Amino acid sequence: MFGLGGGELLLLAFIALIFIGPKKLPELAKGLGKGIREFQKAKDDIVQEVVEDRPKVSESSGSPSSHLKEDEQKLHKD
Repeated sequence: MFGLGGGELLLLAFIALIFIGPKKLPELAKGLGKGIREFQKAKDDIVQEVVEDRPKVSESSGSPSSHLKEDEQKLHKD
C-alpha cells in the first residue's frame, strides 16, 4: 500500500492518533472509507458504461474501408 511497510503504517497511525485525537480518529477513518468506496463505485460505473457502449460505437461507425468505397462510388457518379 503506497510502498509503506507495517512499521511505517503503525507510526503514521500513532501520529494521527496524537494529532487528531482518539475521539475524532474513528469518524475520520469512517469518512475516508466512505469516500474511497464512492470513488471505487464511480470508477466501476464508468468502466461498465464504456464496456457496454463499445459495441454500439463499433457497429455505428462501420469499417473505414466501407466509408472509402461509398465515397469512391459517389465520386464516380459525379
